[in-house]
Amino acid sequence: MDLSRTLTGFGAALLATALLAAPAEAGAPGDTPSTRDFGNGPERNEVAAVDSIASQSARTLPAEEPASTWSLRKRKGYPRQTSLPVWPANPEDRSIKLGLVPYHEIAPKLNALQQASDRVSAEIIGKSAGGRDLYLVTVTAPESAGETARQDHWRELIEDHPAAAKRDRALRAGYKAPVWINANIHGNEWEGTDGALRVIERLATATDPATKDFLEHSRVYLTVTNNPDGRVAGTRANGAGFDVNRDHATSTQPESRAVRDVVIGTQPFVMLDEHGYTGTTLIEPATAPHGQNYEYDLYIKHALPNALGMEKAVQQLGLPETAAADIPFRDYAPGDWDDWPPIFTPMYAMYHGAIGHTVEIPLRVNNADYNNLPVEELRRRARINTDVAAATIEAALTYTGTNRATLLADQIEQFRRGWAGEPSPTIPDGFVPGFGPEDRFSTTFPRAYVIPAGTPAAARLVDHLIANDVRVTRARHDFTANGKRYQDGTYIVDMHQPKRGLANVLLEAGRDISDLVPQMYDISGWSHGLLWGARVDASPRTLPHVRTSPVTRATPTGSVDAPRGRDLTLSLRDGNDVRAVNELLAQGVKLRRTDASTIVVPAEARPEATALAKTLGVRFTAAPRGVKGDVLDQPVIAGAVSADELFALKEMGFTVQTVSTAVLNAGFDLSGVDTLIVSSGLSYTALNATARATVDAFLARGGGVITRGATGAAFNAAAKVLPATAVAGRGDANGVVTVNNEGPVVGAGSPAHSFVYSPIWFTGTGFTVEQRYGADPLVAGHWLPTSAGVNGPAQAAGQAAVISGATAGGGNAVLFGTEPLFRAHPKGLYAGYARALFWTAG
Repeated sequence: MDLSRTLTGFGAALLATALLAAPAEAGAPGDTPSTRDFGNGPERNEVAAVDSIASQSARTLPAEEPASTWSLRKRKGYPRQTSLPVWPANPEDRSIKLGLVPYHEIAPKLNALQQASDRVSAEIIGKSAGGRDLYLVTVTAPESAGETARQDHWRELIEDHPAAAKRDRALRAGYKAPVWINANIHGNEWEGTDGALRVIERLATATDPATKDFLEHSRVYLTVTNNPDGRVAGTRANGAGFDVNRDHATSTQPESRAVRDVVIGTQPFVMLDEHGYTGTTLIEPATAPHGQNYEYDLYIKHALPNALGMEKAVQQLGLPETAAADIPFRDYAPGDWDDWPPIFTPMYAMYHGAIGHTVEIPLRVNNADYNNLPVEELRRRARINTDVAAATIEAALTYTGTNRATLLADQIEQFRRGWAGEPSPTIPDGFVPGFGPEDRFSTTFPRAYVIPAGTPAAARLVDHLIANDVRVTRARHDFTANGKRYQDGTYIVDMHQPKRGLANVLLEAGRDISDLVPQMYDISGWSHGLLWGARVDASPRTLPHVRTSPVTRATPTGSVDAPRGRDLTLSLRDGNDVRAVNELLAQGVKLRRTDASTIVVPAEARPEATALAKTLGVRFTAAPRGVKGDVLDQPVIAGAVSADELFALKEMGFTVQTVSTAVLNAGFDLSGVDTLIVSSGLSYTALNATARATVDAFLARGGGVITRGATGAAFNAAAKVLPATAVAGRGDANGVVTVNNEGPVVGAGSPAHSFVYSPIWFTGTGFTVEQRYGADPLVAGHWLPTSAGVNGPAQAAGQAAVISGATAGGGNAVLFGTEPLFRAHPKGLYAGYARALFWTAG
């Protein structure tokens, strides 16, 4: 790997400031390396969410992952043609200005192609956050129902019985190579859709023998727009304010769940995720650090030559803007364009056997350029971008057709290694041109994971694993493993399974990679095993000796364990417990609270409690006789929060009135509000005199406050909420950290791990420490000091991560230096945040 090239300004920007800088605009073609839109930029702290689609799309934290509504396996052949509903014309669709296909024209185009060609099938695989149809197009030579059933059988054989698949001559000769193209996952990166539509039309209508032969030996699957809400609105995020290309480990959004089901169902050999805009076309494979759970030798042997083929195809367009392309593996330094986390679509697809590539088309047409450039120039750029997208797709199809046999053999080998439990091989230097020690990442897979049952968190985690095609079994009797006793019904993840890499990347603690690279693009730690609230025990060397049964859905966990006529208690340990409390309050049930985490439900509300125990998996127990407690009312919340925080709050059943600096300056009335949350888009110093007086009056009457992050810390300092001084770690520092729980609110029963992004800690006196960072806080992730010995993990060790206290007006406040609701991922931290909300609301 040539380490001489780096992204211009990339590492320097991260090292210099706690807020991530905006990417530089491209100059003349090829005069700078590609630039990248940052994954978690300042907008998360600066732009407050608006209560629109986000309020509608947040779903209850289920005890079970929602079942897939789409499946490739059907008792019919190809084509599978569907008359897609046509959406009303929308003149406000932002793609129109660029001369691109607006969303409302996609269905008519696909309907026309289905009518014109028996090679094209189109179907709806789900709905976006805003309710728009998500389309999947399949292009292949016609198949009878029997031929399709044979393809289904072979696909399952490859995953379930790879040794048999390897021996099957008919499979080797007749299995159609699957390719998946995902376009427009970022809504304002439009042209992947148009390039995909161009390729569909060519494949549908071409009469040359080469195309006919290719389609007889391949299936091409295309999700033509993965983010129709963003396409129409001209936003990177979907209608709920989420970056869908950060959601593949968590699956909060319908768009990510839809393509999760597509990649599992189609099991592609090769996949492309079409993005933009980087100044120079960029084609993965990526730089180190490489995900340590990949079978990286099987990946890079195809990814690099496929990228070279795509680069050549782009150059052959013959335009000055396409004369060069960047391949990060070849051209960039480690950390400048990594593939470490499983949150990106191509990286997630790699765990399902795909050779995944992000493709970045070159010429920017979004953001400020969309508004400032002449329409003619925007359309010129969009035409070139469409040419680039189509060229990369065509080149990937060519690579797949040419290398079908080895792609098949290597997907079989990936799944075989998983079943056999073999260590991933050590890859020698020079395995492909440029492969060196900096590219060598691996892990030791445990023999199994053990997940005790009986909690909503365990059920949620197990159902999430199953939804992601990880195999889980259930113990049929009590057993002992590694000196611990487990009850019957305990879940076991046998790591001798085809997608062991995915199982491990979700369940393992992760790794501190701070010393390996100077910066990372996005999150570097995410452990479901540590952050989702379930107990997860690794069994390093032995599979528990117990009879098991396969699990297709977690066992329901809810119960009401109390005699009839007895008051009930509910302990706030999970987001579903919080949801149950909010549901009861919404139904008019009179609740009481004995402490921050214990809720008393009157005996007469037993029917309501029983219903919630069934739907949410929560457990009610008998309250001590004569217990009293304080009345708990439904909190009235005003929140200047990010979109992901708003989503998480609504998952837990809270009603939030969204506010911001602008909303308060426009006269928003805080007089009826119990708690003000400040984490994004609210600056006390930017308030006008009237709005500042409103906030001051709110605090003076004892209004509650919750803050998070740099924006919250600035609000605390300016409004003098608590006498604490915030100290900030590096702006890109992130990961899973250990915490010591000390306080009576957030610290009451919270997990021993938390999550940080741009970590903060608090110094001073006059407050209660709820959580402290551990003695060696970073478990997994990337956190370097801002300079030698300054604001790194060593300096944060033992410092206050979350604090609570009384304000001068007699209200309650909680300040978070951690990220308990980040991207709606750390489910195990939800209850601690909710306890803070109820406590600050009084």
